[in-house]
Amino acid sequence: MVLVLGLIDADLGGGVVKKRIGLAGRGKRGGARTLVATNKGDRWFFVFGFEKNERTNITDDELGALQDIAAQLLARTGRQLDEAVKDGSLEEICDDDKNQD
Repeated sequence: MVLVLGLIDADLGGGVVKKRIGLAGRGKRGGARTLVATNKGDRWFFVFGFEKNERTNITDDELGALQDIAAQLLARTGRQLDEAVKDGSLEEICDDDKNQD
């Protein structure tokens, strides 16, 4: 399971998970937080991020909005995602090292 592998620090429900990211000189505890919409399989969408020194957490209203966004993203077909990347409404981030022979 993904939680065991350390990819997720907290499951916030509704397809939204949190991952702590360490920053130089601050480590994970004082670093950044990223919120990702995911099906915990083949779909991972970065939806929000913040530095811990800027804010401690997100509000319940923000979480609800992110869960709505997650539901919309996760409901899209592969073709719809390809079209969104093509028209610029989504940006695909690839690990170039994985694509090398």
